[in-house]
Amino acid sequence: MRTILNIIWLIFAGLWLALGYFLAGIVCCILIITIPFGIAAFRIALYALWPFGKTVVRRNDAGVMSAIGNVIWFFVAGLWLAIGHVVTGIALCVTIIGIPLGLANFKLIPVSLLPLGREIVSTDDPRAFGVG
Repeated sequence: MRTILNIIWLIFAGLWLALGYFLAGIVCCILIITIPFGIAAFRIALYALWPFGKTVVRRNDAGVMSAIGNVIWFFVAGLWLAIGHVVTGIALCVTIIGIPLGLANFKLIPVSLLPLGREIVSTDDPRAFGVG
């Protein structure tokens, strides 16, 4: 079921959202000082391509620099990417078959707003349940 949802997601939302993240990553890498944001954007782009079967967990080793970076990211790219998720999620929820895809869009909003100090793991990973 995950594979089917991921393929439908890729066609209707994933490719376009991932392109937005890749664009944000390229811009951040061009502006040398924001390279860590670019790396985070590329990580999330891969998650946006194939989100079913994965989840986001908070990293225990994230510190103050992650928090400061998240504030900067919010204004540079996070807000605009989150708006993209909201618009796409609402559009997908209009149809019955698109509801799971819309919910996946809403699931991506927190990591699009605050990506630093987060890790994307498989739902089969024990960290997805707070273990380890």
